[in-house]
Amino acid sequence: MMKYSLYTDGGSRGNPGPAAAGFVIKDGEGKTVVAEGIYLGTLTNNQAEYKALLLGLAKMAELAPGANLACYLDSELIVKQLKQEYRVKDEKLKPLFAAVRDYVFQFPGMSFTHIRREKNKEADAMVNQALDQIVGKSAGRTH
Repeated sequence: MMKYSLYTDGGSRGNPGPAAAGFVIKDGEGKTVVAEGIYLGTLTNNQAEYKALLLGLAKMAELAPGANLACYLDSELIVKQLKQEYRVKDEKLKPLFAAVRDYVFQFPGMSFTHIRREKNKEADAMVNQALDQIVGKSAGRTH
């Protein structure tokens, strides 16, 4: 069974503010299969992080259902929530958390790992590219 890596990032300019999600899917050889950046509208940074993961998981479900999947996020909060080390207290995050947990059954051995932002440059670039197209570079990057 092929192993895939999913790198996700979400961000907003303002919190809440204009938000975007980015994800990069790599195959077992480290080759990029898909890279996308998507404008999300007005959300908080944490909502955008969850949405990025959900978009990446949905694309994985199309491309390789049942694959072995390792997920890498630069949001320590989201990773700790998904590993159930932290409770999800924010009411707006609870349905997003539940939607991600539903994907756990679709991918055996799915894992969530926190990585530093510099190890997540491609997904981060997808977020900023999507925001720059909608909001413009003059809006200032808080993400």
